[in-house]
Amino acid sequence: MRSGNVARLAAMTGALLLTGACAQATGVAGISTQPPPTPVPSGTPSVTATIPSPTAVHQAGEQKPVGEDPVKVPPPKLSKYTYAFPVKGCRTSYQRRLLILPKTTIWAGKGCAFVSPVDGVVDEVNVQNKWKPSTDKGADREGRFVTVIGDDGVRYLGGHLDTVLVKPGAKVKAGQALGTIGNSGNARDTAANLYFAISWKTAPAYWWVRRGMVAPWDYLDAWLSGNPTLSPKDATFKLRSAVGETPRCQVQCKSKKPSQPERNDQPKDEEEDDPGPILNG
Repeated sequence: MRSGNVARLAAMTGALLLTGACAQATGVAGISTQPPPTPVPSGTPSVTATIPSPTAVHQAGEQKPVGEDPVKVPPPKLSKYTYAFPVKGCRTSYQRRLLILPKTTIWAGKGCAFVSPVDGVVDEVNVQNKWKPSTDKGADREGRFVTVIGDDGVRYLGGHLDTVLVKPGAKVKAGQALGTIGNSGNARDTAANLYFAISWKTAPAYWWVRRGMVAPWDYLDAWLSGNPTLSPKDATFKLRSAVGETPRCQVQCKSKKPSQPERNDQPKDEEEDDPGPILNG
């Protein structure tokens, strides 16, 4: 009997010891009193910075960076001469292809200024509109005209003028008015225009040289908006050396017989056959 009580007492003592151990590990209400385990770092760190919205990034990219103004580089100086486009103060257009002669027709309003293309001296001047369809003389086809011998030695012709403002022998500057544009000569049935030609100095008897020997288009292009120092001097004197100072007339050389009556339906010269402006200036 005594041994049975001893066994029960030992069992109770063991249960109490086990209960105490459990209470010490979990604390009150099953909450552990042990410090929490240290978390194991993961491979991807957490993001703590503020990421800008796509709109903010787009706006920042559109902001123009602050910089200095571009440096304007002048065109290279191609000669010691400075040229001016032969029509001043008016909207123009001009053909740049060969019709009959190496010249051009510069279309502009009546009364616009024909100006000297370069510094020089006035050479031939015609203030009378002598041209008649009945004779169609080559020397009279440009009507009222002015020629200038430039300081570069080249001759420049402006024809079909309405008025002439200078006299032979006058010294002129590039851009100085020599006359006003009209439709005198064989351009009487067309819109106002300037017959413009480049050649070299000859006597008035060699009028066909005056009417144009060197194609002027590249020079007009440069003087208008490219390089005002592009000079026709070399091309002009190279051609003169090749063909001679007074070459034989080959284009539109013969006049009509004086006995032919004057009519308004006579065949027209190249200005009338001209299809009109083909290059905007």
